[in-house]
Amino acid sequence: MEQVHEGDVLVLAIETSCDETAASVVKNGREVLSNVIFTQIALHAQYGGVVPEIASRKHIEKINQVIEEALAQAGATLEDIDVVAVTYGPGLVGALLVGVSAAKAISFAAGIPLIGVHHISGHISANYIEYRELEPPFICLVASGGHSHLVAVKDYGVYEIIGMTRDDAAGEAFDKVARAIGLGYPGGPKIDRLSREGDPDAIPFPRAKIAENEYDFSFSGLKSAVLNYLNSCQMKGEPVCQADVAASFQKAVIDVLVEHSLHAVRKFGYDKFAIAGGVASNSSLRAAFEEACGRRNIRFYRPSPVLCTDNAAMIGAAGYYEYAKGVRSGYDLNAVPNLRL
Repeated sequence: MEQVHEGDVLVLAIETSCDETAASVVKNGREVLSNVIFTQIALHAQYGGVVPEIASRKHIEKINQVIEEALAQAGATLEDIDVVAVTYGPGLVGALLVGVSAAKAISFAAGIPLIGVHHISGHISANYIEYRELEPPFICLVASGGHSHLVAVKDYGVYEIIGMTRDDAAGEAFDKVARAIGLGYPGGPKIDRLSREGDPDAIPFPRAKIAENEYDFSFSGLKSAVLNYLNSCQMKGEPVCQADVAASFQKAVIDVLVEHSLHAVRKFGYDKFAIAGGVASNSSLRAAFEEACGRRNIRFYRPSPVLCTDNAAMIGAAGYYEYAKGVRSGYDLNAVPNLRL
């Protein structure tokens, strides 16, 4: 590890909100010295989704070795660490508790400050790692298995939610549709791959609009339309082209995400737009935003796929900016599964 100069802040970050056990060492909120992720995808795939109890147990098994590996890769010891940051919500309560307990123990044993980080704030902050020149304000779309938020990032850690899903999150819809057409779990990457072989205009699936809030999303009607289409084909004995269903469904999701997001950028008068969260790694979504932002002269920021899915580096970035503002968490920090941004 390079020599840490006086004034540098090293954050040890921990993320266990769902089915990834992750730890990272981040320097000054922007430079990742290590980013270790143990994923449980193969373990949960046989059940068709994440089983909370299994996830919690696996976090307990892996948390210490993942933290030790993150420190080793960074060439650091606990004596070098200035602050420990951890996701405390939202997420699966049992999974969150493993990370929070580990972080509190490290904070107490090493005598260093503890910072609780909001998971969505972490996803947004992944953009600061990828783009060191990026500074607020900007609009960010956070799209993942559990969240579809349109956020005005006013300052570091200062957010205004301007739109969110009324029902299913985008990633949740991807998983459910993937299961319906027989692709299995996780749905997002599988639909992304299969869509390349299909016609996105083959089936006219609906695009929902919410009358009360022009920035809100709704994907349950789209999911139902896909299920109805599949049932209709089955009843009529008609063949189903999986690739066409996947491509048409994906285009319906992307059209809505792009339209609402760029409408918000225009209305707020910003010239910067970022994406974050697991769905942000979707290749068609990234291409659609690239094209739409290019046409409107909007600077577009998208983290590498490894920083879109759950990881601890993004928690380290968010934790650094909370630390810099003087935020500190006490040892009464607890897991908050439904934590609001």
